[in-house]
Amino acid sequence: MGRVLFAVWICLAVAGQAAAGAWLRERGTGFTAVTATLYRFDGVLDYKSAVYGEWGVTERWTLGVDVNEQPGLAGHALLFLRYPLADLGQRGRLAVEAGLGGHHWLGEWNPMTKLTLSYGKGLDTRWGPGWFAADAGWERRFGTATEIFKLDFTAGLSTPRRIDPMLQLETAYVSGLPVFWTLTPSLLIDAGKGSIWVVGLERKSALPGNIGLKLGFWRNF
Repeated sequence: MGRVLFAVWICLAVAGQAAAGAWLRERGTGFTAVTATLYRFDGVLDYKSAVYGEWGVTERWTLGVDVNEQPGLAGHALLFLRYPLADLGQRGRLAVEAGLGGHHWLGEWNPMTKLTLSYGKGLDTRWGPGWFAADAGWERRFGTATEIFKLDFTAGLSTPRRIDPMLQLETAYVSGLPVFWTLTPSLLIDAGKGSIWVVGLERKSALPGNIGLKLGFWRNF
């Protein structure tokens, strides 16, 4: 049962926020996101919650916070800084992100570090403007003897329409275990004044036959 719980923890840890990735926040501007995901494990309905925020400290530094909680199982709290590496014009842009914080596994807290390399590119599609992002990450969660390698992809539209689609594929690999993945198609619903409601469905490799419901609220300020 412990191995099953550990596998579920890794798979749940895969799914994160639709972060800016390679894009920085303009100085003095910010972004917040609150998300709750309902899923079924071992016949019981459960949930996880997440709070995410970014703030443009300078033109080249973005400060952020990432808090994730799975009650009774695991969670983390992380502070991070994002810095641009290259602006490739129409070919996209690159940025690096470093984070430091703590995580808990079955009630025991330990330090945590994270390093992410992000690529982002604006898109011009037949359905309107959009974006594509790829994030390659490494996490070290002390106390578990576990290193997690992540590779995530996100694509979506950002048109003047009230509703736009977004698709996320998030993967994680731990030595000795299969690759875990989460696939999440979502709808972004414009709520006005820089706010967006997010409604999505999550399909996780560690929870076969189950589809989770993801609800979120984003705000730019």
